[in-house]
Amino acid sequence: MASRRDADRPALSLFAEELRAAREAVGLSREDLAARLNYSASLVGMVEGCRRVPQADFAARCDAALGTPGTFARMQKRLRTLAFAESFRPFAEHEAAARALRNFEPSLVPGLLQTPEYARAVLATRPNTSEEEVDDLVAARLGRQAVLGREDPPLLWVVVDEAVLHREVGDRKVMHGQLAHLADMGQRPNITVEVVPYSAGAHSGLLGAFIIADFDDAPSIVYLETAAEGQTVEQPSVVAKVALTFDTLRSEALPRKASRDLIVKAAEEAWT
Repeated sequence: MASRRDADRPALSLFAEELRAAREAVGLSREDLAARLNYSASLVGMVEGCRRVPQADFAARCDAALGTPGTFARMQKRLRTLAFAESFRPFAEHEAAARALRNFEPSLVPGLLQTPEYARAVLATRPNTSEEEVDDLVAARLGRQAVLGREDPPLLWVVVDEAVLHREVGDRKVMHGQLAHLADMGQRPNITVEVVPYSAGAHSGLLGAFIIADFDDAPSIVYLETAAEGQTVEQPSVVAKVALTFDTLRSEALPRKASRDLIVKAAEEAWT
């Protein structure tokens, strides 16, 4: 069966070929270019061999080192979804352009609010995934978070089940850092984090995680997590049902301040 990287090879080949050609045109070895980029020669070799998805910083440094202003940065933009799981790629562009995002997670901190250590601990559990692929997946997940730092960031409503605060991912240090980060992010004016407490009992969100992307001039789009692969859905009737589920979950959740207090308490009492 073809691997994810094999499937991506045609899309990566143009970047790799142009990088190799530009490097050779100015008489640089891989080691020479690596020194100018402040990256390892092995990474340069992996990118040229279509074995690593180049990130935005790598592309920008290539443009500076090779005198190709904007060339590799533009090509990298076309590759930015390749490190995502294939099923998430169609939704990634919608997430990046959304005016508002509504996210529910029953068991994990949402990707947009994960720390690097927590993200790595989650993604490292994927079967048949090499360390290099985990590196790409972590970089891609953290890259998604750039949407929260843009000049006009989207409104982000996150609702999590209380189980998220108590499921150990990584180790105690990772969990403490992640919950502290979650509490801090929830204080931003455009981000609301709420927790559905155990006292709420069974609720419809236990059936699975989802994200709703809302736009000013287009219908909302939903990403549904599944046991196999996620699914991007634009069908209005399905989007409406998921939106109703989110509203119901918010009605079960603790208010913003009480949610933050619960997150901080879990960080200090359960993970220190």
